[in-house]
Amino acid sequence: MDDLESEFNLKVVLVSFKQCLNEKEEVLLDHYLASWRGLVRFLNSLGTIFSFISKDVVAKLQIMEQLCGGPQREHYGTLQAMVAYEVGSQLVDLERRSRHPDSGCRTVLRLHRALHWLQLFLEGVRTSPEDARTAALCTDSYHASLAAYHPWIIRRAVTVAFCALPTRKVFLETMNVGSPEQAVEMLGEALPFIERVYDISQRLYAEHALLDLP
Repeated sequence: MDDLESEFNLKVVLVSFKQCLNEKEEVLLDHYLASWRGLVRFLNSLGTIFSFISKDVVAKLQIMEQLCGGPQREHYGTLQAMVAYEVGSQLVDLERRSRHPDSGCRTVLRLHRALHWLQLFLEGVRTSPEDARTAALCTDSYHASLAAYHPWIIRRAVTVAFCALPTRKVFLETMNVGSPEQAVEMLGEALPFIERVYDISQRLYAEHALLDLP
């Protein structure tokens, strides 16, 4: 992810999700976290509109970085290994947050949900007509993903904040990959990488009944 240090480019970030999967299609946590750091930079480039998400994501990334570098780091190489270890060792709070409030499974689930929102939003931007309102696209994506996990007062504040989003043309230009047409083309090439990582993670969590962790 060193490319991100010089000049932000959303294509670099999105394509980095391709590196998240090994030959067994296991999710490599170090690449997953690095890709998320790039997405945070993109969200922050849009101003304070997405701060409610980016701040929470940064906190989750810090938790995961501690686990991945901690004394049990050999169990945190892939998402699959982490789930097997934490579930097998009873390190996951399945019914309420109590003994293990910051387990890796719970933390990645929050990132996973946020990734779904961003995937839906960017896909909506990609496929929408030129005069589409990004605020409406973002709101629809939010209600189809993250909103179900937020209390009413946050949902209200968030949808109001989305009204400050720039036009679709300006939004595409912030991706820093050329013209709006080139940005749309880039999204078509890169979003499947995010979708694949999301689908594999979703299936893993579903198999272990972890999709509703408190």
